This record gives sequence, C-alpha cells and structure tokens, in this order.
Amino acid sequence: MRGIWRLTLLAGLLVAAAARAETPAQSCDVPAYLLTSESSLPKVAAAVKPAGKLNILVVGSRSSVIGVSDSAAAYPGRLQDMLREKLPGVEVNVTLELQPKKTAEDLAPTLRKLVEDRKADLVIWQTGTYDALRQVDADDFRNALDEGVGAMKAAGTDVILMNLQYSPRTETMISGSAYLDNMRVVAQQHDVPLFDRFAIMRQWNETGDFDLFSPSPGVELAKRVHDCLGRALSTFVIDAAHVNPAELRIQR
Repeated sequence: MRGIWRLTLLAGLLVAAAARAETPAQSCDVPAYLLTSESSLPKVAAAVKPAGKLNILVVGSRSSVIGVSDSAAAYPGRLQDMLREKLPGVEVNVTLELQPKKTAEDLAPTLRKLVEDRKADLVIWQTGTYDALRQVDADDFRNALDEGVGAMKAAGTDVILMNLQYSPRTETMISGSAYLDNMRVVAQQHDVPLFDRFAIMRQWNETGDFDLFSPSPGVELAKRVHDCLGRALSTFVIDAAHVNPAELRIQR
C-alpha cells in the first residue's frame, strides 16, 4: 500500500509539472479598471472607420525601446500591430519620437510643432521617469505637463499621458509618487486619458506574470513586457475612443 501511495503521489506531481509546462510563461492580464477611462478620444473615434487612417505618435524616453534591438518588438510597434489586427480596414500608423534624457520641461515647448508636423490624431506622451531620476521639482513637472498637454490639444490632437514604468529594484531608491500624482491631476484637468503603466507593471510583478526584480531580465523578458504593454495599450485606446471593432468588420 505504501508503494502504491508513493506511485500515486509521483504521478500526481508529474501531471502537475506537465500542466505547469503547458501554461504560458505569463498571461499579462490587466484588471478592467486599469484599462478604462472616463476621458474620451474623439479624434481617434473620427479616424477609425472603414478606409480610414489613424496616425499615432508616441513621444517617449529610452524605456520606449529598452531591452529590445528590433523597434518592431518595442511596445509602439506592438501597439501598431494590435490596432491593425483589431481595426480591420483602418490604416494604422504608429511612429516613435524618441527623446532620451529629456524632462517634461524640455519637451513641452516642442510638442505643438511636433504634432503639426506629424499630423497626429493621437499623441501618447510617455514621461516622468527621467524627471524622477533627476528629482525635478514636482510643481515644475506639473507646470510642464500642463503646458505640453495644452499645446498638443490646441494643435488639434487627442492626447494620452503614460506614466513611469514600474521597477521594484529602483522603487526604494527613487520616489515617483509625486510625479504619478501630478500626472493624474493634469490628466483630469485637461480631460485626457492616463495610461497607468506603473500600476499595470506593478500588477504583473505582484501576480508573478513577470519577475521585474531580476537584475538581468534578458531580451526575451523585455520583448514579452513590450508585447503585453502594446496589447494593453491597444485595448485602452479602443475603449477610450468608444469604438466597437465588430461594427468595422460588418461594414467592410
């Protein structure tokens, strides 16, 4: 009987191990409340129609492409792929304006011209990380955000603010709370959606979808994180624009 029990236990362990092996390394699910916004994207909604064209400009720092050598694998490229898949018949173009080592105050005066030159329907402004690293005064950061978002909206584009990336290794060394709070305040004041990258990545780390504490995350982990961010962002854009992709398929 003891031998049978041991064999049964061993079989159970092997089945459990096989099940774990078949389970994807990460699901990167995001709670619905992190992918919805009370603010809308009217320019995106107007552009998303059969035979329509949607131009998205991502203004970001090095974290827009960090960890990947192929720009198509970074989250802006994955966002483009996901939106093209979800919005049949719509020409979706996502371009990246990489601005490394620039604070919000550095970028704010340049944003209106950038929007006009690129003819963007939507700008995703990823900011805050370098400001936190530089310990920029929180009021100066908020004022720069206010100026930049106001300038872009005056140029006629929709705007999404994207906040800092989450890293448990740096969280104890860099205080990002003031920057996170100010981005939320400015988003509410200008009625623009805020993509809470910080909370989403923290959720993935806490649920074990990703080990973001690893000192050497590697290219594959970076690619998966970028892929999941692109997927989450595509859902966020579609939801904020109040677009029903099924209706696009019917109208084709």
